[in-house]
Amino acid sequence: MDLGLSGRVAVVTGSSRGIGRAIARGLALEGCRVTVCARNGEDVDATVRAIRAEGGTVLGVVADLTSAEGVQGALDATIKAHGPIDILVNNVGGSRGATTWEATDADWETVFALNLTPAIRASRAVVPEMIARRRGAIVFISSIYGRESGGPVTYNAVKAAELATAKQMARQLAPHGVRVNAVAPGSVVFPGGSWQRRIDVDPEAMRRFVAADLPMGRFGSPEEIASVVTFLCSDRASLVTGACINVDGGQSRSNI
Repeated sequence: MDLGLSGRVAVVTGSSRGIGRAIARGLALEGCRVTVCARNGEDVDATVRAIRAEGGTVLGVVADLTSAEGVQGALDATIKAHGPIDILVNNVGGSRGATTWEATDADWETVFALNLTPAIRASRAVVPEMIARRRGAIVFISSIYGRESGGPVTYNAVKAAELATAKQMARQLAPHGVRVNAVAPGSVVFPGGSWQRRIDVDPEAMRRFVAADLPMGRFGSPEEIASVVTFLCSDRASLVTGACINVDGGQSRSNI
């Protein structure tokens, strides 16, 4: 299926490894001109080389996306290199600090700064041009633990906030031709990721987890998330906005 993405300009935040890297690659292989941005310069360079080796057009930007300057710098570099931004994937995120109600103010501030704040800043920056051109797609990478209880309390709360933000933006921007959606991954394994670290530390516990919590009997892969995101960014998903799509192999338990 031709997704009609050739020539579109896409920014994927937090895209030097894991899910973000797979999304950047997926968009590039569909013909998008993609910007990969993250803090680790070596990882950014490695991702850029890998995508270019497959024929993709990609720009690498080393930036601290927890800062306003970092977000704006990545967007400015994209526009300078490729032109106006058609697609924004808000992927940067993570969990830090205490995992329970005992999380400190600093823990809460850090988790919001890693997840929601960069997404708000980047979205706010690209939307005016998208409105002017009456075209654009924004995707928030949330989690099944944004739709139901699970994970550290700070992470659970911020991922739910991402879904609320995406829904409100979708309703506000639909009249202007801009679509906003969210994707909620389940447990995804990749080298260097948190699930891989857990497997390395206690493989037997992880086997029990898979048997009890993952109905398909396996972890997800970044590429499986990327395929759904790539579709949502395309005109083939022209009537899809304000949606949150689980990509979790049946792991989540919520009815909605």
